[in-house]
Amino acid sequence: MSDKTAKKDGHWQNGIKYLSDIDNITQLAKSQREGLKKVINKYPFFANNYYLSLINWKDPDDPIKRLIIPDRNELNEWGRLDASNEKSNTVVFGVQHKYASTALLLVNENCAGFCRYCFRKRLFISENKETSLNISAGLDYIRRHPEINNVLVTGGDPLMLPTRRLENVISELQQVAHIKIVRIGSKIPAYNPFRILDDPSLLKMFRKYSSRDRRIYLMCHFDHPNELTDFSREAIFMIQKAGVICANQNPIIRGISDDPDVMSELWNELSYIGIPQYYVFQSRPTAGNEPFAIPIVEAYFNIEKAKLKCSGLAKRIRFVMSHESGKVEIVGIDSRFIYMKYHRAKHSRNENRFFICHRNDNAYWLDQLKPVNRFKNDFGRFDYSKTFDFESFDLNKSKAETYHRNLFWPHD
Repeated sequence: MSDKTAKKDGHWQNGIKYLSDIDNITQLAKSQREGLKKVINKYPFFANNYYLSLINWKDPDDPIKRLIIPDRNELNEWGRLDASNEKSNTVVFGVQHKYASTALLLVNENCAGFCRYCFRKRLFISENKETSLNISAGLDYIRRHPEINNVLVTGGDPLMLPTRRLENVISELQQVAHIKIVRIGSKIPAYNPFRILDDPSLLKMFRKYSSRDRRIYLMCHFDHPNELTDFSREAIFMIQKAGVICANQNPIIRGISDDPDVMSELWNELSYIGIPQYYVFQSRPTAGNEPFAIPIVEAYFNIEKAKLKCSGLAKRIRFVMSHESGKVEIVGIDSRFIYMKYHRAKHSRNENRFFICHRNDNAYWLDQLKPVNRFKNDFGRFDYSKTFDFESFDLNKSKAETYHRNLFWPHD
């Protein structure tokens, strides 16, 4: 089905069933399934019967199908698994600390489905040393760093944890006096809203810990309006009634979330149910993601077109790149230049720094852009006496060191 109301006329109404064998997807021809197995051997497939029920199998370009069903072009050489070098921010097992006030606590490596464009697919395909079910070392680190005032609980998807275990995480964090905000990053409201609808203990837990002065935030991940079914909307409503504040963030993905009409519909619908769009992320150049990539310039102008159809409440978004050096906001683009600013920076000296690069309509990532020589601004001066050859930069080279040895932004 492709309509926004996933009716209870399929077998999934008797329980969510998870699938990792492409042969169970009988809507695909046997030859198609066989052709995808080579992809799955490299990048696993995982879905559930509810989410698959949202697909219109008669539409070859169905966005839900594109999001969850493997694509042969994922085998094209492209980027690297850790495109933003998150490993360099891992301070203890299961904790990333990139920005002074924010820590990421990676509590599991499971999701209710594997997005084909996932930027953390490395967690699913290799021996994982970045997430931890035992959060004691992570909590000790957070306690020792009073500059951290908010923690993003992520993974994987934290709502895949049993409620009792998730409550333990939330409880421990709220006992740390300097932690004022706990955020949970989750695609469960889209992938499996019954995790929320069918578990009163989860809602009870949220009511207990999301208090007047210390709210819990749920960072939702809706990519397309077709995910906003009646079940998803009801799940969000119940979460909100439990005192949780919701926001949405998602990447701009070719064939899923890159159309201005789709974006505006999604942002408007989210605004109607009390979910502001927080970030739109430029898709990271992650290995396997070439078929989903869209150049920065095209993405920017599509986003601007979408904003024209939205109210102020619906278009409070920031278009950003989660680059190794920081969260870079694309502020504007004209016929010659791309204007950017560090919304968050790995190094404090770059915080809020504004900079300009030459426009390149074929660039997908910051590393492919050439800075304007000797650009000066209120936040400092860049020295480009030693320039990096951005024009010869090759995304197909997977050597990590070529991604940041560019002398564009200061680094240690």
